[in-house]
Amino acid sequence: MQRWFFLEDPSYADIRSGKVETQISSTSLKSTEYTPKNWLFRVSVPELKNDESVCVVGELPELGSWHPEKCVPLAKEEDDGSIWSGIIEIPEKKKVQFRYCICVVIEQNIQVIVKSWEANLVPREIDSENGSSPKMEDPPHDYGYYNDRERVDRGWLNKETVIQLKLCNNPLSLFRPKYHNRLVNIKVTPVSLTRHSGFPKTMAEVLDESLSADTQDSVEAPRHAFTEVASLNSEDPTFCLQKQFGHELHKDDMLIFQSTVLFPSNIAFLIDLYIYSTRSGDGEPPYHAGFSYLLPSVLQASEGNVVLPVTSTKHRPLGQIKIDYLMIGPMPNFKCDMMISFARHWKKTRSGLDVGHRGSGSSFKQRVQNCAEVRENTIASLRNAIDHGADFVEFDVQLSKDLVPIIYHDFHVCISMKKKKELADNDMLEIPLKELTLDQLRLLKVYHLTEGKTKNQRFFDEDLDDHQPFPTLQQALETLDTHTGFNIEIKWTMKLYDGTYELYHPTDLNLYLDTILDVVLRYGGDRRIIFSCFNPDICQVIRMKQNKYPVMFLTVGESTVYSKYSDPRCWSIESAARYARMIEILGINVHTEDLLRDSNLLKHATENQLIIFCWGDQNADISTIKHLKELGLHGVIYDKLHEYSPKETKESIFMVEARETQKEMMALAAATSETPQSPPPQAIIKEPVLDFEMMRGQLGDVMSTATSLESLESRFSQLEKVQASG
Repeated sequence: MQRWFFLEDPSYADIRSGKVETQISSTSLKSTEYTPKNWLFRVSVPELKNDESVCVVGELPELGSWHPEKCVPLAKEEDDGSIWSGIIEIPEKKKVQFRYCICVVIEQNIQVIVKSWEANLVPREIDSENGSSPKMEDPPHDYGYYNDRERVDRGWLNKETVIQLKLCNNPLSLFRPKYHNRLVNIKVTPVSLTRHSGFPKTMAEVLDESLSADTQDSVEAPRHAFTEVASLNSEDPTFCLQKQFGHELHKDDMLIFQSTVLFPSNIAFLIDLYIYSTRSGDGEPPYHAGFSYLLPSVLQASEGNVVLPVTSTKHRPLGQIKIDYLMIGPMPNFKCDMMISFARHWKKTRSGLDVGHRGSGSSFKQRVQNCAEVRENTIASLRNAIDHGADFVEFDVQLSKDLVPIIYHDFHVCISMKKKKELADNDMLEIPLKELTLDQLRLLKVYHLTEGKTKNQRFFDEDLDDHQPFPTLQQALETLDTHTGFNIEIKWTMKLYDGTYELYHPTDLNLYLDTILDVVLRYGGDRRIIFSCFNPDICQVIRMKQNKYPVMFLTVGESTVYSKYSDPRCWSIESAARYARMIEILGINVHTEDLLRDSNLLKHATENQLIIFCWGDQNADISTIKHLKELGLHGVIYDKLHEYSPKETKESIFMVEARETQKEMMALAAATSETPQSPPPQAIIKEPVLDFEMMRGQLGDVMSTATSLESLESRFSQLEKVQASG
């Protein structure tokens, strides 16, 4: 079994929460206080694409202070094109942390696209005091591999924009009978609508260029743009570069074309169709059958769909193609750095995590006897689960009309048209939550949908602050125990298989997520946080907007209880696992109904090295929870944790670990101090939080600038060395 866990220097907390600019750790002396020393950075990398360079970034100003735009490019060695190297001045007599990354350097210190980076939890480290610089004859570093671990993650968005074109549910219709049941290749090419001189091209010019060659080599590609494609049903669903004649569009498959561009308003997309002749021999290329254009004027919102006409190369109608598009922009008010990432970090534990569903459980089920006694998704409900040993609490977040992230599950609420103790027919008005401001939600008499339908109010404790519905996300982050993790489910509309929507068109997708992420990044501190969502696009967008927190894809799968969604990524655990691997997120969160029917479905997650949680009403049973953990589930989300939790000690596993870690650090401090003293018991039990500044003052250089459970394994060996030297 595995567990996501980290313990870090509190001086990182402000940086991770966005309260200060990234800077050198307070435990590190400024590099100017040391004599400079030349150090050779040399690394072997796989074959790179056009415009890509290998760079080094680290904690020192000389290495960019973890800012990606300030990373230092290395030079490709002529003798071996796969090795990149460079000599950089670093301070002598100092340990230095750094990482390698592959970037497109558009303008150094201003704009850099991070294609991939070494994302191991602990960076590489060099000791310029006790070691000498590597030499050219020494073996180079292996990109992404060190300390017997390998982790290379894709980058995130800084200033660039990603545009996805999705082809699913058999989107191509061709009019000519001879093309029916023929395999078609699709290729998507971004086309610049702006001349280098600054004058926009006419569509006639673009069209003439596009028809000049079957391979479209003469089309003017936007600078620094690149396009990848992924197939949901492929053995390898990860994104890869397009082939010369595009990618095959198979029946019932889903193709996702992903273009990274700098100026989306000046970019059109040329969509080419290639078809193999019935008489073509082996090795013979397909012929160019037709094309279509997607203009930037069509991409008005962050997401949408469009039906485009397909024209033959002789300018005759050939068919039509339906495209779902998604535009992902960078966060405008928060910039991530390369100091640390928990996006795919998970460590072993003895059993799966206990996750409180909506805090202490759903409180508005059809069968009242199965409901939680505390109103769901309130501070009181979350705190009650925490007090009974929840490792994580799961809750739902959406935006009010005035763009405040609030905790609430349903898209609609009921409002009493008259304030009455007894509700009669026609007294309730159902209204989308997004149409009400936070003040309106708190001042109006608001009922849950179930209360509105049954005309029976369940809770009468709203005068108590912690029991108030609609707490803000910031309030939860600031007031609840930081030793308990948050599983934040993002609420977003989904299209059902019958074509209807749960709620049609809420707030713009990028604005919606930017608002929520900004709150989490600023107030999350060192809390363990996982994002999740049923909408697969939301998972993708959260993954690309930030590099700190992990994401899990929620899926209903093959259910007899819930309605089927129209998106094929949601149809099964296998599809969900493939998609999670495609976009490189932490894992999937599946419906228990699937697992109880066939536990072999777990292999789809384990084979893809994914973390797997589960949710569902079936989890409200002690024996079922035990069975699911024995199957290998990393986390079980369930109601009434105070009733069904199998824990003997009602504490978060992170609280227990923090206490044990503090005892180890206190013992180390006492052993290395001149006059060791035993700390008073209440210092450990009453407030089990590590005082790193006090430890650092006693230990000096013994303590590193980034402390995690990984480094604690070496603490006793360090202690022995200190004692021996004393």
